[in-house]
Amino acid sequence: MTSPADLIINWDVAQSAAARLVPPGPPLKPPAAAQEVADLRQSAAEAVSYVHTITGLSAAEGLGADQRDVLVVDRPGWSAANTDSFRKLLRPALEAAAEKKPQLFSEGSSAQVLGSAAAGAELGGILAFLSANVLGQFDPFHTSEQAPAGRLLLVAPNIVEIAKQLNVDRSDFRLWVCLHEQTHRVQFAAAPWLRDHLMSSISTLSISTMSQADALPQRIAEAVKGLRQELKQQKSGGQGDAAAETHPRNRLLEAIQSPEDREIMSHLTAVMSLLEGHANVVMDAVDASIVPTVKTIRRRFEQRGKNRSPLEKVIRKLLQLDAKAAQYRDGQKFVGHIVETVGMERFNTIWESPEHLPTETELHNPDDWIGRMGFTPQG
Repeated sequence: MTSPADLIINWDVAQSAAARLVPPGPPLKPPAAAQEVADLRQSAAEAVSYVHTITGLSAAEGLGADQRDVLVVDRPGWSAANTDSFRKLLRPALEAAAEKKPQLFSEGSSAQVLGSAAAGAELGGILAFLSANVLGQFDPFHTSEQAPAGRLLLVAPNIVEIAKQLNVDRSDFRLWVCLHEQTHRVQFAAAPWLRDHLMSSISTLSISTMSQADALPQRIAEAVKGLRQELKQQKSGGQGDAAAETHPRNRLLEAIQSPEDREIMSHLTAVMSLLEGHANVVMDAVDASIVPTVKTIRRRFEQRGKNRSPLEKVIRKLLQLDAKAAQYRDGQKFVGHIVETVGMERFNTIWESPEHLPTETELHNPDDWIGRMGFTPQG
């Protein structure tokens, strides 16, 4: 019997649409492509020992020798891998939606077939854009015999293309990319409970969102009305609600989410910011003894981010990628402050249990986390 989740989104359409819409990568002859794959695997293996040295996490020991969960892919391959991950992550929520509205998802009906195909095509379009821009990714939600605890994806054509655009040393750039992605792999190895913790939070949030679908139109209308009144009061010189000073989009999201949903979203924001911020701190610790041309790579890569095309800027805004980047910078400040204040060894206790993870408030006030953990600044 077909899973209800597979009746809501046509995953085959998502995968084929992503493969069809993605722009081609740089042309490489088979021998050159094979060499690039081999070089990326070698860089991935080398990167782990450097992550181990910088972080001091014992979970990194031996990871470099295990290449079974390292997958070098092209753009369609990355999209296919992420289609599988979305399918697994969204299954509980989609099944909840189908259970609540079974009449809308009757297998074989025209509404079901057209709706699932449209949803698949939309997801495919998003994956196509991302697959042309992602350099690498650790996917903790993938499980298989070869990769029981997640897998590392390295998108070879993008790494080749960006290295060429930046005019940087290809070997150094490969290692630089692998250092970031292998840090994520080490994080989940150090906190084996983290995968299930994140999956549970994501599932709870998505199920809640789906279950409230019927009430969303009314809640959105009420939220918009409230925002209009607050903005009108501000313009007329009144103080208004202090919360109205935040971005209207954020106010709208807060209004249509339940308090429980907002709490989960806040937690996920803090955790994802921690993971990316930690990886950025590791990257900042990389010097010329590891990546000889690291200063040039950093400078040109950062400059590239400022020179995006108008279309790419619009798409990134729609997908809120720039907002995520800001969150990750907050995570980097959090990690950097704690490491500087109490040292790397004490910071590493953050991977011991869910209770040690920071709240979103602590993310912006790292001394609060230090106090909660009972640490004192090192002399």
